[in-house]
Amino acid sequence: MPKTIKHILVIRLSAMGDVAMTIPVLRAFTQQYPNVKITVLTRGFFNPFFRDLPNVTVFSPDLKGKHKGIFGLLKLSRALAKLNIDAVADLHNVLRTNILKFFFFGINVVQIDKGREDKKALINGKNFVQLITTHQRYVEVFKQLGFPINLSKPSFPKRKELASKTLAIVGNDSKKWIGIAPFATYESKMYPLHLMEEVIKELSKNNKVLLFGGGEHEIKILNDFESKFNNVVNVAGMLSLDEELDVISNLDVMLSMDSGNAHIAAMLGINVVTLWGVTHPFAGFYPFNQNPENALLANRNIYPEIPTSIYGNKFPESYKNAMKSISPELVINKINSLI
Repeated sequence: MPKTIKHILVIRLSAMGDVAMTIPVLRAFTQQYPNVKITVLTRGFFNPFFRDLPNVTVFSPDLKGKHKGIFGLLKLSRALAKLNIDAVADLHNVLRTNILKFFFFGINVVQIDKGREDKKALINGKNFVQLITTHQRYVEVFKQLGFPINLSKPSFPKRKELASKTLAIVGNDSKKWIGIAPFATYESKMYPLHLMEEVIKELSKNNKVLLFGGGEHEIKILNDFESKFNNVVNVAGMLSLDEELDVISNLDVMLSMDSGNAHIAAMLGINVVTLWGVTHPFAGFYPFNQNPENALLANRNIYPEIPTSIYGNKFPESYKNAMKSISPELVINKINSLI
């Protein structure tokens, strides 16, 4: 460990899943290097993710206001310089952070290698192999700064005691709690809603099902599911992110797409079952410390070009319904095997 580095700026501005994936790495860092302070530059909305990490504080830039544009980033760099940063771990490596790094005069900046060429080869079908995970890519940045991190024995926060307000929404019973987050950024990564309804119907017979999402459109769909079945509660739009994290920490299992909720549950040590359409775990975005058998994949015998893209935004028209090749029975049986 470099004795001259006592304060590291970690940059990961978005997206939700990528920010959540920093948490297991930072938790291991704080345990293995308890005397090194970390400031995380990220959106204020994500502040609750870091609540259980000692020696970690969040600095939230105003990217739509005073920190917008090149001159705004100069102001941001000056504000950060007042924190006495010794080194920078850029876990984002986008245009904004590339501009920002030029203002960190005399400070060691290490940026993540996103493995773009390897990912391109994976998509093109030239090299269908498991790529290094995003968590390991984060670890490599810290290693280059002189701080190797061991992720082999992870620890997770304890289940949170739920506040009375939260309990009034979710209820308090002895059933197993199953979280379901049926949405993703792209439709190609979403399990068809009529099939998800079958899953919810069956699982809610003997368990409590808690539905997660956001935005008016998603909330309307989830409210419809809630109204159709007993033991189903839609928490979307009902809780703050802090409160939502408390609820997720009490789940027995989370069912998610290849999306942010999978990584949020994983960072809290919850079993996660993930459904994959035109994307694939080989790209390196599998949730942290999860059994590979908990990934239910679209049938590559029928859809051999999977993964068609890293983020699910590009795919042949004939691959639009790849998720349908995952049967509701398979999903239900997998979840039942875990609870």
